[in-house]
Amino acid sequence: MKKCLFSISIFLLLSWSCSNNNNNIDINSTSQPKASYTPSFNADSAYFFVEQQVNFGPRVPNSAAHQECANYLINTLQNFVDTVIVQTFTTKAYNGTTLNGKNIIGCFNKENPNRILLAAHWDSRPYADNDADIANSRKPIDGANDGASGVGVLLEIARQVNIKKLNIGIDIIFFDIEDYGEPNDERHLYTGENWALGSQHWAKNPHKHNYQAKYGILLDMVGGKNAHFPKEGTSHFYAATIQEKIWNNASILGYGNRFTKNVSHPITDDHLYVNTIRNIQMVDIIDIDIYSPTGFNPTWHTINDNMENIDKHTLGMVGNIVLYTLENEK
Repeated sequence: MKKCLFSISIFLLLSWSCSNNNNNIDINSTSQPKASYTPSFNADSAYFFVEQQVNFGPRVPNSAAHQECANYLINTLQNFVDTVIVQTFTTKAYNGTTLNGKNIIGCFNKENPNRILLAAHWDSRPYADNDADIANSRKPIDGANDGASGVGVLLEIARQVNIKKLNIGIDIIFFDIEDYGEPNDERHLYTGENWALGSQHWAKNPHKHNYQAKYGILLDMVGGKNAHFPKEGTSHFYAATIQEKIWNNASILGYGNRFTKNVSHPITDDHLYVNTIRNIQMVDIIDIDIYSPTGFNPTWHTINDNMENIDKHTLGMVGNIVLYTLENEK
């Protein structure tokens, strides 16, 4: 999935070292939103949406499960949003394989120029190349956390926005072909930007001519157990002000122990291309373990990225923060 962006690492290392000294992470806390805000985000509903995606099987591009899940997402999104746009495209994988992709876009109040962009990727990785058992390294993963969790949260947010009728424009994009990068043991054979191919395509060819938004929020791996969300480094470089607003909202809701102030290593994810190609400030909310050898949740790119490791509390926490941010948008 993601790689460090070493070109901005020195800046981020300084940011991390300055902020890390003042933050103690309580890994045993199960924080709840403060009493002054009554959350409406339904974690059970988000969990259901995650499970429905996983039930199709690994959502690897060009597979039957991929096509069936696309149909499910399109039909489900249509129940909540004003307009659904399906952006079909073909692209080349790292090894030259032609991949058939679909970026699935749902719009609220599409004529309102005051727009917020929400996104997640819906495909799953074809390789469990980080699994402890090398025999699993070429098996596809369920991608319950890495992909489906973000989509599940956004489907529940779409359901809530449909009920609340917020007076802002919102675009929800499910990016495709994010996770078809080269496997670990072949990484030395390939160069180029082989990850996040769907968001690269959309950033160059948005669904609306000259599309712009005030800012964007990307959700990736937002359903894991004991998840922690430091300020992701690429987001901090390109969208620090927006990131600070979201993390302040997390603190207001009582989630400051999970949305920590330290800045992580930078990551290549869909938000990079939204920031650099589309010039929209986009923040990645992503579970990062700064002490892990991989930098991520222990199920990352393994066959253990399944429903057994999805936590409703994490889904609810992230959903409450994003929904609260939307409800307070002017």
